[in-house]
Amino acid sequence: MHLPRRLTTVCLAAATAALMATPANPAAASDTPSVYAVSETPALYDDAAGGDANADDPAIWFNAADPDASLVIATAKQGGLRVHDLGGDEIQSIAAPAAPGPDNEPGRFNNVDLLSGLKIKGVRTDIAVVSDRGRDRLRVYGIDRHHPGAPLTDLTDPAAPRVFSATEADVDDQQSAYGLATWRNASNGRYYALASQRHTTRLALMELTATAGGTVTYHRIRTLDLPSSFDLGNGTRWTPCDEPGRTPQVEGMVVDPERGVLYAAQEDVGIWRMRADLTGTPRIVDKVREFGVPGTYDPVADECTAGADPGAGGERITADVEGLTIYREDDGEGYLLASSQGDNTFVAYERDGDNDYVGNFRVAPAAGAGAIDGSEECDGAAVLNAPLGDAYPHGLLVVHDGFNAPDVTGEDGEVRTNTNFKFVDWDDVADELDD
Repeated sequence: MHLPRRLTTVCLAAATAALMATPANPAAASDTPSVYAVSETPALYDDAAGGDANADDPAIWFNAADPDASLVIATAKQGGLRVHDLGGDEIQSIAAPAAPGPDNEPGRFNNVDLLSGLKIKGVRTDIAVVSDRGRDRLRVYGIDRHHPGAPLTDLTDPAAPRVFSATEADVDDQQSAYGLATWRNASNGRYYALASQRHTTRLALMELTATAGGTVTYHRIRTLDLPSSFDLGNGTRWTPCDEPGRTPQVEGMVVDPERGVLYAAQEDVGIWRMRADLTGTPRIVDKVREFGVPGTYDPVADECTAGADPGAGGERITADVEGLTIYREDDGEGYLLASSQGDNTFVAYERDGDNDYVGNFRVAPAAGAGAIDGSEECDGAAVLNAPLGDAYPHGLLVVHDGFNAPDVTGEDGEVRTNTNFKFVDWDDVADELDD
């Protein structure tokens, strides 16, 4: 999520009309159906009293031996990593690494994704991979169902390299690993992580390998730079407005493993589809509504002022486009879900074919005293098609809530930054998408 340069009249976006035809028949915002959370995780507070914890991105680990004991693993930025049961209760908290020196940045866990069956010292192991934006590393945690009170163990090789930065000074400048998706390539049996670089358009493919000592490291295979400016098809080019020196970044990413396809959400632009090995030519699946809108950056206000809309944008997503996740069905069908952060909705596309638009929905606040609030300004999301007990018989959707309620006031009298994750029964989403 970009907190700087919020627009006075949104100026985000980008991709080119020549790359994609805009899909038709969008659902009007007033017609967007609502679903409601069944449970939620404890509030996280991004202040000293709360341990500088700020919810961002979840992943769902399926416990095949005991589905009711499946886990939700979620990042809390400088607050590290949190592990929750299916009721939303926290069962483990893992701290992010401390700063290596007084002038360095501490660890800051941004995104998380999972892989199953990496062989470590001869044992097939499920792992959680985390992008440590503060230190420009990937962190790897083994998941052990035999230790329900503390299922995650740090397996990161201490010598694991920086993902993007050449020096520690570059790390502290924070052009570091940001978004994350993982992938096991069925054709060669190898394990990979894809990371995006903060404040740039760059993506990197890394191969994950176990060491003889039982840790996990990685090395970079290749990088790919997405476009940062776009031909609008009317003789003009457009670059999304941002602070000088920054280009439109990617955060939300997900791999469709059966197809070997990576989807990447370029926040101000739209959703890209490409080969997961970062070869070939990416193409746009859908654009944000603000695509093509010119903007002027104001360094005093640290925001962009938008110009006239040329009408080149899409009709589904209001920037930023954020968390991506795939609901996988056994027949190869299913849905690609995207967080439309600017209007607090989620957009569903078909998983197969040309990713045709299916519908929108929102996770809305429930009514009544003590009811669970909805999801606003959602960064990350995860969905799993698996029977998870009586509460989620056909799967679970977990979404970030950037404005958790109720408001809580700190000792200084100010409302504390309050975030968490909402758990939604997939059946409720399916009912709306199937209408």
